[in-house]
Amino acid sequence: MTGGGRGGSAGIGALCVLAASVLWGTTGTAATFAPEVGPLAIGAVAMGLGGLLQALFAAPRIARHRAGLRERRGTVLLGAVSVAVYPPAFYSSMRLAGVAVGTVVSIGTAPLASALIERVVDGRRLTRRWTVAASLGLLGTVLLCVAEAAHAADGGAGTGAGRPASAAATLLGVGLGLVAAATYALYAWAAHRLITRGTPSRTAMGAVFGLGGLLLLPVLLVTGAPLVGSWSNAAVGTYMALVPMFTGYVLFGWGLAHVPASTATTLSLLEPAVAAVLAVLVVGERLPATGWSGVALVIACLAVLTTPTGGGFRRGRRLAARRTGDAARGGTARRTAGTDSGR
Repeated sequence: MTGGGRGGSAGIGALCVLAASVLWGTTGTAATFAPEVGPLAIGAVAMGLGGLLQALFAAPRIARHRAGLRERRGTVLLGAVSVAVYPPAFYSSMRLAGVAVGTVVSIGTAPLASALIERVVDGRRLTRRWTVAASLGLLGTVLLCVAEAAHAADGGAGTGAGRPASAAATLLGVGLGLVAAATYALYAWAAHRLITRGTPSRTAMGAVFGLGGLLLLPVLLVTGAPLVGSWSNAAVGTYMALVPMFTGYVLFGWGLAHVPASTATTLSLLEPAVAAVLAVLVVGERLPATGWSGVALVIACLAVLTTPTGGGFRRGRRLAARRTGDAARGGTARRTAGTDSGR
């Protein structure tokens, strides 16, 4: 594949991840429309049923590649366990600390966790660009959390359900958000590793998320009664499973086929921005100016990591110039040869 092909492929992968991130950004706000449904049930129905749908969608391919999946069962199991742990941590974080903070902590620190996993396991170097971007993202996350914790201590912060959140609850929510970030990075890494070892993206996502969905079924059976208590609760559960989780992770799997896991988790920093805007516009949460500054820094982190570098642009221009020169020289040589043969 040529350099241009790789660039186009990476661009398509990035667009898939960004589209998935927009869908994921709606989950916290959607969950607030079913306040009597606990975060464990919300997470279990979203990732559990969504994961089983992924497995059903990929069932024929999983059957064809079962030998390869069996050889890499350790990676599949690691991804599946991470899938099962992620939603209870993520939705509990949002319920305790608020939609904006829970999402920003869970997703905002995931790229750093993903990069560290790739550094330790795969030997991928952490570049200066990465260090700058990660610093911006972490600083933004800290600013947002400090703003929400101070607002909570004054009695002014609210959770997604509209109840006041204490500073202790906010801090616990932040801790669960860090757990969610680590597990998100782990299952993204596991799926990407399967894909780069020859497993098709649909097969890899179906196997990892299907097994993770099975692990979440007991949680759904124990906590999911409120989901059938009203039509609105059932609608929220159906939406969560079909749109953000099933459709979103199909897109995410396609993205992972073209970009590294650390890039994918970094691109998903768009999710906190979407969630923060929806939390303010739809849920009615109030985010102090310091918190908005934190969100802006997270977005800046995303921009640093996704904007092409000047050096890469100059190298591309030099390569294009060389190709143009080679083509021109080749044309001159052909014309000369034609002239000579005419003589």
